Amino acid sequence: MENNAFYVALSLLLNLDATLFQIVALSLKVSLLAVLVAALLGFPLGAAVALWRFPGRSAVVVALNALMGLPPVVAGLSVYLLLSRAGPLGEFGLLFTPTAMVIAQVVLVLPILAALSRQKVEELLGEYREQFVSLGMSKARMMPTLLWDARFALLTVLLAGFGRASAEVGAVMMVGGNIDGVTRVMTTAIVLETSKGDLPLALGLGIVLLTLVMLINAGAYVIGEMARRRMG
Repeated sequence: MENNAFYVALSLLLNLDATLFQIVALSLKVSLLAVLVAALLGFPLGAAVALWRFPGRSAVVVALNALMGLPPVVAGLSVYLLLSRAGPLGEFGLLFTPTAMVIAQVVLVLPILAALSRQKVEELLGEYREQFVSLGMSKARMMPTLLWDARFALLTVLLAGFGRASAEVGAVMMVGGNIDGVTRVMTTAIVLETSKGDLPLALGLGIVLLTLVMLINAGAYVIGEMARRRMG
């Protein structure tokens, strides 16, 4: 039976099954948008924490590192309470929409991008500090320079964030509701279809998700090799 389900899953992929690829398209749309938003917020935040010294900085660094391992269900619950009718943003009706799923993934990914970018910027700051001082550069001017110089490392960080977002189940199910044709993404669909006994669709989505994870890891490896060659 499992072998038959595998062949049916391959048939769905080869025949470009509309349902399967609708789910894949929504998954990519949500995860890519979440990672983009998280990068726009997280990279400058990480660089700012690396550059500036302020009261409570150590606590911020500890919090960012701790939030890298934030349990998805906790993130999902927080966003659910925020967007529910009784929550502060309930009037906007965002719960059980793709927007809510994006917000949940941003909450999960942003600490990863901020914490790892802080570490990289601090490393580069140690190397270039004397040059910056001799040029009389302000910390505000140092930030884009350091972020640009760390671009290969940050691309790897970005891929890691996308991997976390695309593989997420708990948080997106809590705030998205897994509504067919509206908020059903690969991970939640795999859980649902497996529980229903629809193994072909679950396997087809699993193959796509596994391929995506492999491509992300390959991309991270290639970028890492490029960075090492560039640095000599």
